Amino acid sequence: MANPLDEVAGPVSEGRDARVIEKQIPVKVGVGSTIFEVILWILGIIPGIVFLFMKINAGTYLRSLEQKIQANASTIDNYLEQRVVILQNAAKLLDKAIDLDKDVMTQVAAYRGGVNPNSDAERNAVSSQVDRLFGEINVAFERYPDLKAHAEIESCLQQNSYLQKEITAARELYNDSVYEWNSAIQQWPTKMIVAAKAGYTTRIPFSTTAEIREKARGTFF
Repeated sequence: MANPLDEVAGPVSEGRDARVIEKQIPVKVGVGSTIFEVILWILGIIPGIVFLFMKINAGTYLRSLEQKIQANASTIDNYLEQRVVILQNAAKLLDKAIDLDKDVMTQVAAYRGGVNPNSDAERNAVSSQVDRLFGEINVAFERYPDLKAHAEIESCLQQNSYLQKEITAARELYNDSVYEWNSAIQQWPTKMIVAAKAGYTTRIPFSTTAEIREKARGTFF
């Protein structure tokens, strides 16, 4: 069976970076799982009932874990929204035409509406977009030395630095929960059978962008 997360699409001559593959894999079980459950009931009502309760507990665990992921994602969104507000304020203070994507705030607010099949990838994309826009502000800030005396701008950049650290910590908690989820839904028989019947898929961890990976290859000293 091929690796469902296989990222190799052609010949590789110089190796490849370690990176997150943005692919959600649905949980599937075969006929063997159905046969397994039927056999339990054939063996007697007690094995069947015991396994039924095991599935109920597994379903409760997965729903609880799903809420944990949502809570961790919400924490990231809250920090991200604060960064967007700071970004808007900084852009106004700079008196320069920094084009802030109007969809950023809309997308951030939409994350609180519930589970979105594409929310993992979209959240990563919006976070990267905000990073890029703050990078533009930093360039403008360094280009005009007089701006460094502007206390409000300095305060905005300090707040941004603090929030970026908080987002990094929140991302780690989110990724831990995603790993726990992705591992749990593949645990046969109980959790995997429950996950398959519920139509669950794997979740995509937070990852860096190709732009950041490219910059990391540069010489800094």
